[in-house]
Amino acid sequence: MYTLTEKDYELIAQAQKAIRLNYDEINYNHTVGAAVRCRNGKIYTGVNVYSLHGACGEQVAIGTAVTQGERDFEAIVAVRGKEGEEIVPPCGNCRQMLFDYMPECDVILFIDGEEKKVKAKELLPFAYSVEA
Repeated sequence: MYTLTEKDYELIAQAQKAIRLNYDEINYNHTVGAAVRCRNGKIYTGVNVYSLHGACGEQVAIGTAVTQGERDFEAIVAVRGKEGEEIVPPCGNCRQMLFDYMPECDVILFIDGEEKKVKAKELLPFAYSVEA
């Protein structure tokens, strides 16, 4: 585990801004905001979208970055709540996506009362890999 940098706190702030602007307290369709930082410093955000299956905020942020041609990711974070006050870990599906797209990317988490970051590949032991 690693401690956070000033750039990491800015990433959290961007995820919080994404959910503050889009929080849906009527239908709860948008309750999680996410932000991903690329190695070139660009930050892309997303919010979860619910429908029959839905997409997580992390998936939307990654998809936005990939759509813009990004392929080299440095860090990602997801927050939930009207103000984005809670850092949340990626779900199982997102963990597989992170493993597939960016295994060396830092994932910001809240662990034992502290904000920390770990490599995405550490979140999914015994992960399925097409390279195996």
